[in-house]
Amino acid sequence: MKKVLATFTFACALTGAGLAHAQSDFYRRVLPPNVAQGGTVAIALVSGREYAGSDESRTRLLPGIEYQWSNGFFAGAMNGLGYNASTRRDMAYGLRLTADFGRSENRSPALQGLGDIEPRPTVGAFFNVSPGRGVRLNSSFRYGSGNDRQGLVVDVGAGWGMPLGPQLLLGTSISSSWANAAHQQAYFGVDAAQASRSALAGYTPGAGAKDVRVGASLVYLLTQEWSVLGSVSYTELLGSARVSPIVRQKASTSGTLGLAYRF
Repeated sequence: MKKVLATFTFACALTGAGLAHAQSDFYRRVLPPNVAQGGTVAIALVSGREYAGSDESRTRLLPGIEYQWSNGFFAGAMNGLGYNASTRRDMAYGLRLTADFGRSENRSPALQGLGDIEPRPTVGAFFNVSPGRGVRLNSSFRYGSGNDRQGLVVDVGAGWGMPLGPQLLLGTSISSSWANAAHQQAYFGVDAAQASRSALAGYTPGAGAKDVRVGASLVYLLTQEWSVLGSVSYTELLGSARVSPIVRQKASTSGTLGLAYRF
């Protein structure tokens, strides 16, 4: 069952926008507690939206790989590049470098005239703890998003996993993100220059809660190394992000189906 629980953490990361974008949330250990070093590779079919607030669907086939060393360092598409300073099985904390993948205005007609948000590296930290069997509490912050590199996002969340059999595990999660004014302006604002190039009215969002997300995942262990992963998540925009003129749909559902190999 420890192998199922370890694979479940990878499935949780798949829930949402996709393999690569999942690293924005939290650091997640991808190996059983009794294994110090190793990794996971996966490929997933991800169905979501063109951008946060879009009413247009987007489906992609995405690969992913994660690896962690016994000295605490880790690297991969999900967790980014960083260091877990904790030696406890029920706790993780440290620093990491991740990526804000930006947004192209060509992704949707609704974004025409807004210009591109360039991909940026973001620096941050994380703190996760498991107060009980199958329960986890996660938190992180990341700084550097947006073209001015001043965006800050803070994530908090909780999850719970329950075995349904020797090879099957059900997991649920809830999380929320808070963003500063710079991040909100980059992704939900419309400045004077953008308003003049588009059909949108000017809009300046403030700092505050950006969204709330709930998700459910199923993991089926085919062998000790191979697993099939399925997940679905629901996202609701909040605060000033919710009333942005670029938002066409305030709530969205996304889903993922994937295959993972642990080595």
